[in-house]
Amino acid sequence: MSSLAELNEMVEQWDRQDDARRIGSRSRTIAEDFALELPLLMPLPEEPFETGRLFTPRVDRYGQIPVRTNRYSVPIRLIGKRVRVILHASHLVVYDQNVEVARHERLIAKGAVRLDLDLHHYLEVLVRKPGAFPGSTALEQARSARKFTPVHDAWWTQAMKIHGERDGTRALIEVLLLGRHMTHEHVVAGLAAALRAGAMTADAVALEARKAARAETEPAPDARTLGQPSATVTSLHEWRLAHLPPDSRPLPSVSHYDQLLRRSRTSGSGHPEGEAQ
Repeated sequence: MSSLAELNEMVEQWDRQDDARRIGSRSRTIAEDFALELPLLMPLPEEPFETGRLFTPRVDRYGQIPVRTNRYSVPIRLIGKRVRVILHASHLVVYDQNVEVARHERLIAKGAVRLDLDLHHYLEVLVRKPGAFPGSTALEQARSARKFTPVHDAWWTQAMKIHGERDGTRALIEVLLLGRHMTHEHVVAGLAAALRAGAMTADAVALEARKAARAETEPAPDARTLGQPSATVTSLHEWRLAHLPPDSRPLPSVSHYDQLLRRSRTSGSGHPEGEAQ
């Protein structure tokens, strides 16, 4: 088995198999006996019983907290503050006051570090210091977890060719920040579409990601349109202009300026000849 979750699933399967077993010479199975006992049991408490262990570590200058022998990342805005950590058998949850700010799979090995590249842990720092991104531990772990896909790498490589290493990396980090309000699948679809069109900007990826999201909710296209070439990537500026509401204001008029011209001629007629007008 590769994880604690897989072990728990095996245990549940063994429990279901054991329901059909009979103890000794009893006529009823374990499941049938439990069905008779169930109405006699007291109800569970309304408030769940917390089984995790509580810790209150302080966030260090790297945006990490020590829990037992390992370290975990939290949002960098919490640097210097104490947070509340509930450590469970398979995961841990980090709270700032009563608000959940991070959740990690628990590390088993001693001295290990789990960093979250996604969302609000490191991206704000990296967008200001893109040079630290390529060799970061967070990027390596994101690749291992398949959150940073080959499509990300291909788009990043092309962006660096066009914009240079620093600006291309910053553009990629801006794309990763889209994950705050878009699903991972839609961002990857946006990257793939922008890469095919040669659009190496975060705005283009965002636009294509929104198209992918809309495609999941809109009805299927008419069969008559199948086989036609797909539209190219449009700029975000063009897309915004196309979606502006109709302008109902009247066309501008220059009639008032004509009145000024007539007044100027009338006032000018009273000057003596030869005097500057």
